[in-house]
Amino acid sequence: MKDDQYYIQDIAVMRSMMERSTKFMSVSGLAGILAGIYALAGALIAHQYLYTEGNLTGLVVTAISVLILAIGSAVFLSRKKAAKRREKAWNPTAKRLVVNMAVPLVAGGLLILIVMANGLFILMAPCTLIFYGLALFNAGKFTYEEIKGLGLIQIALGLLGASFTGYGLLCWAAGFGLAHIIYGMYIHYRYER
Repeated sequence: MKDDQYYIQDIAVMRSMMERSTKFMSVSGLAGILAGIYALAGALIAHQYLYTEGNLTGLVVTAISVLILAIGSAVFLSRKKAAKRREKAWNPTAKRLVVNMAVPLVAGGLLILIVMANGLFILMAPCTLIFYGLALFNAGKFTYEEIKGLGLIQIALGLLGASFTGYGLLCWAAGFGLAHIIYGMYIHYRYER
């Protein structure tokens, strides 16, 4: 009977080692929460620029600031989490994760520039949600499976925002703000406590 327990423990250890080598497990729930908070603050500022000042430059600066804060927090907290687990944050799995996310993100970024050049500003927020959602769905192969669900939520909100164009910023706040906060809390309580 004891031998069976040892075999089961050995199998569990091997499974854990295999998962660590194929999955990027240094994603931080706190980074998701912070990204959501930055996005909600950014949406409030964007609303001010769009509906009271009509300032497109301020809107773009706000969007870039939110992006830099969110990426910076994710990188910092992922490195910290990896160090705590005595792992490298930048490993082959992390590289595959970044490459698979980069394709839809770059394509989406280029489409947003085209949309802006053609004066279709009302589609900017929905496009960011859709392409970010596609990137997250791709990322689900290399990290927590739950990230695919977050990606599908982003895509659905982007399509909703594109269908009801007057609500694009609200859908953006729900996707990048609330959905990230909820996802971050879930990841934190499920995997990090």
